[in-house]
Amino acid sequence: MEKKDDTPLWVFLAFSSINTRKGALILIWGCVLFTFYCIPWSLFFSDQAWVSKIFLIDDWSWLAMMIPMIIWYWVSLKWVDKNSAWEDQ
Repeated sequence: MEKKDDTPLWVFLAFSSINTRKGALILIWGCVLFTFYCIPWSLFFSDQAWVSKIFLIDDWSWLAMMIPMIIWYWVSLKWVDKNSAWEDQ
């Protein structure tokens, strides 16, 4: 991302090492997938032993952190799109 004088710090920190919109979308979708992994599935399927071996998270704290991060990345993406701050590739 191209750093301009009017770029807010929260936007710059979100995409400081990402140069393209495609890279930002990959980051956001990767976070969405990890958020689904962070759902404590072992609490819902306690009778299935394989679920607790694959899904190691057994509380809601990771999910509670991931949702604000996705919102931050999404709002930052919208700001960069609106202000056309992506580098020309």
